[in-house]
Amino acid sequence: MNYLDLDEEKLKPVVSELNILLADYHIYYQKLRGFHWNILGKNFFDLHEKFEELYNDAKIKIDELAERILTLGHHPVSQLSEYLQMASVKETSSLITDTEMVKELLDDHKLLLKQMRVTISKSESANDEGTIDLIGAYIRELEKLSWMLHAWAKSTKDSLIVSSK
Repeated sequence: MNYLDLDEEKLKPVVSELNILLADYHIYYQKLRGFHWNILGKNFFDLHEKFEELYNDAKIKIDELAERILTLGHHPVSQLSEYLQMASVKETSSLITDTEMVKELLDDHKLLLKQMRVTISKSESANDEGTIDLIGAYIRELEKLSWMLHAWAKSTKDSLIVSSK
């Protein structure tokens, strides 16, 4: 079965971390759906559209993560009860303000980024360049999205850190 020419024992921790990330993304996806459905207020149009964009992206990542696990020769976790147990991203009410929704997503991004970095670390130990490449792209995208959501939540009077020479 070793068509990837990777050490099967070294891949087990990679698969385990990918399954945790898969669980995290499922909870994140559902949270985005709830926010999309329940957003109210002056930011409705912007955030309703943004949340839809984000859950569509999360749906793609869920499929890519599951397919990566399959590529590595394992079955992905696929039961909601297991996702709820495994995930560090937790369910929350979607009946909150727009600002609370964005803060909740930024908190989730920290958890997702942490899990992605753990996954990359395990992948490096297994010489699994395919997973490193996949997750590295996810990190870059999520960091940029986090910056944008953080900027949305700031006041126009706020400023960024000014770097000195």
